Amino acid sequence: MSKYIDTHAHLYLEPFSSDIDEVTRRAGDAGVQMILLPNIDQTSVLPMRELSKKYPAIYRVMTGLHPTSVKENWREELDSVFHALQDENPVAVGETGIDLYWDKTFIEEQKQAFEVQIDYAKQHSLPLVIHSRNSLDLIIDILKPHKGSVTGVFHCFPGSVQQAKKVADMGFLLGIGGVATYKNAKMADVAAYLPSETLLLETDAPFLTPQQERGKRNESAFIPLIAGFIAARRNISTEMLAEITTSNAEKLFGLKK
Repeated sequence: MSKYIDTHAHLYLEPFSSDIDEVTRRAGDAGVQMILLPNIDQTSVLPMRELSKKYPAIYRVMTGLHPTSVKENWREELDSVFHALQDENPVAVGETGIDLYWDKTFIEEQKQAFEVQIDYAKQHSLPLVIHSRNSLDLIIDILKPHKGSVTGVFHCFPGSVQQAKKVADMGFLLGIGGVATYKNAKMADVAAYLPSETLLLETDAPFLTPQQERGKRNESAFIPLIAGFIAARRNISTEMLAEITTSNAEKLFGLKK
């Protein structure tokens, strides 16, 4: 069986509160050997930490502040998250970035919070996990001065092949999830044409369910559906795609045992 890593899943959220054991088992049955948990804000720290302690061989945590949680008190919020998770051996700083889809009220604060998290990632030799909804070009510009000193992944990469090439040129990888399977999705072209060493698999569960399971809650067990779709677009076997993306994840997040 192919082995996968789901590099981005919010399995600590309420939709999984009643059946997380079954969700975890199904992921394992599907070949998903590790699941990385991005933080949102202070409210997600405890449930995320509890899940990682319950299944320490499977779940690994990140530290950071999601851009939609950035408000006037972002600095206090971010410091609290960093402090709460400093002893949990986080594998990345995330989910960070800028979101200009839901609300532009705190755009300047989002930029400041992102810069602080970039610096934190550099200081602690951690990759960034970047949310870039309606903000991809802005984030690329912010990262340019840091080229060569920080790496990471653009989660649920929203851009074109041309934008993806810019991201790859800065040393960043691309998170490919269920959106790639949707009709006319730009992500499908990105997944087909970019170098294999730039690709990671993710679900963003419970969101963005692959087309084959649309209407259901997304979960890590659906990773092979995404892998199969991408493999077909790249004209390689699903097994080879799994091997490539798992190796990429292990290198980026330092997951080698």
